[in-house]
Amino acid sequence: MSVLNSNPSKPSSAVWKSLETLIAIFTIIMITAHLILRFGTGSSELVQNLPLWSVLALGGTPLVWGLLVKMVHREFGSDLLAGISIVVSALLDEYLAGSLVVLMLSGGEALEAYAVRSASSVLQALSNRMPAVAHKKTDADIDDISLDQIAINDTIALFPHEICPVDGIVIEGHGVMDESYLTGEPYMMSKTPGSQVLSGAINGEAALVIRAEKRAVDSRYAKIMQVMQTSEQHRPRMRRLADRLGAWYTPLAVLIGLAAWGLSGEPVRFLAVMVVATPCPLLIAIPVAIIGSISLAARRAIIVRDPTALETADTCRVIIFDKTGTLTYGEPHLTDQLCAPGFDPLEVLSLVGSLERFSKHPLAGAILKTMQEANAVSHEATEISEPPGQGMQGTVAGHSVQITSRKKLLKQQPDLETQLPPQAGGLECVNLIDDQYASIYRFRDTPRTDGHSFISHLSPRHQIQKTMLVSGDRESEVRYLAEQVGIENVYFSQSPEQKLEIVNAETSQANTIFVGDGINDAPALIAATVGMAFGQNSDVTTEAADVIVMDSSLQKIDEFLHISRRMRRIALQSAIGGMALSMLGMLLAAFGYLPPVAGALSQEVIDVLAVLNALRVAIPLKALIDFNPERPV
Repeated sequence: MSVLNSNPSKPSSAVWKSLETLIAIFTIIMITAHLILRFGTGSSELVQNLPLWSVLALGGTPLVWGLLVKMVHREFGSDLLAGISIVVSALLDEYLAGSLVVLMLSGGEALEAYAVRSASSVLQALSNRMPAVAHKKTDADIDDISLDQIAINDTIALFPHEICPVDGIVIEGHGVMDESYLTGEPYMMSKTPGSQVLSGAINGEAALVIRAEKRAVDSRYAKIMQVMQTSEQHRPRMRRLADRLGAWYTPLAVLIGLAAWGLSGEPVRFLAVMVVATPCPLLIAIPVAIIGSISLAARRAIIVRDPTALETADTCRVIIFDKTGTLTYGEPHLTDQLCAPGFDPLEVLSLVGSLERFSKHPLAGAILKTMQEANAVSHEATEISEPPGQGMQGTVAGHSVQITSRKKLLKQQPDLETQLPPQAGGLECVNLIDDQYASIYRFRDTPRTDGHSFISHLSPRHQIQKTMLVSGDRESEVRYLAEQVGIENVYFSQSPEQKLEIVNAETSQANTIFVGDGINDAPALIAATVGMAFGQNSDVTTEAADVIVMDSSLQKIDEFLHISRRMRRIALQSAIGGMALSMLGMLLAAFGYLPPVAGALSQEVIDVLAVLNALRVAIPLKALIDFNPERPV
């Protein structure tokens, strides 16, 4: 749980978890010292109990105080029963029993502390990504200034591979920029004078000069940071599985203990009931199942950053996907080769592909791949020229070959407008051979081959009632992908703020999973019940996500859902089975058939059985997917 969303009944989450870890370590040392004094030195009982008294005083007191605060807030979880056991053990001189409960109470949460993220880490990752200074251009000089000194209409120089510090307009230079982290578009976007640039975008290999249209604090990237902070602050705190079970187990155990004391007049029966009732299946078995599942997921390239995701993923009924990099590969694919009359498609592909071998543009790879698949002949290319943002031209096999855009071609030859096919979704390039229009190539982001089979199995196998596609990309691209994978609920051209609104609305109705991989997905990842990030394209995204899928595979989402279901099943078996046996023991203790010492021994047996069952969760299985990834889209 983040600092911003920490439990209101406890001190600052980070401080509290550090304190619990220190208490757990201190308790282990003191219990060990007690056992050495008791069985190794023959010391007096007073000396033997000194380490245990220190545990109850220094470790038990802050834990019990925290539990008293929880009582004031009417939060009756499993750890409250453990607190009662600590107090009763101290009052009735059962110091070792009380110290063991201190260890269980502090150690159970300490096991999970490493996996719980802090909200500040997300915002820190956002801040670290931005440059510390901007290069302000005045006459012939360039001065470095801080981002908060940038004023509207300032002229800013942007050097190759730098991150743009502010929203603006290009006034000098030609190049490309990577805006995929912000917009979801998987391509390098051409930038020429008059083009808009977004803060946070990564410049290409050419220097640009831009005019600031907004201050840094009002730019696109800063707005995402603000949305991120808002979504963190208003994220609802999930109630843990152990707390939900303890909410009824704790008062029932106390009621049985008080009834036994009241009817018999013997306070020792209350202690016997409390000792048997100490909820080790909740405090230890459930964390063991969670940690085992985290380990199992890690071996399958799935990093679980928040254990709550394991507890809640199987209860999610809505799954929301971003487009680029999740249901697609984030790579352009040549889908249409529309040739003009009199031109042979294979020959055009051969000439264009031979020139594209020398290009760094992302569309070049798609053309070369198609050329290879078609076994097209490769020719030598000479006189190659590729000015930034101006297309490419050269001489191939004695022919003049030019690759450009529809807009630039019509500026040169307006009369060709009637000859060109209508513009469609996706990206395109226009090819000229010997100054004659030869073809238009159309490109789309490549859908994952297993996308349709994965989407179609979510409802019958994982009880997903609603599947959604929410993207910052254009309508034509988003609808094309939705048709390919079988998603009906489609939202396109969505800003991070709009994505956040959609996720909040859906999460208010049912638990949600959001799957994304860009900075523009980070607020939605935080707002969803479970946020899953693909790969490590962005530190910001992986910090915001509860679960990180390292190899960007839809099969891994299916594996994680199965791991979550298996964890819940085994954890509930351990917890409910352990509590049922404890209930039997409490009844025997209430009627005087189970004294405190025997009750402690029987509770230890119950604990061992519960923990051994919980350990089953880490046993690796041969397969954890149940859909056919080979089914064609």
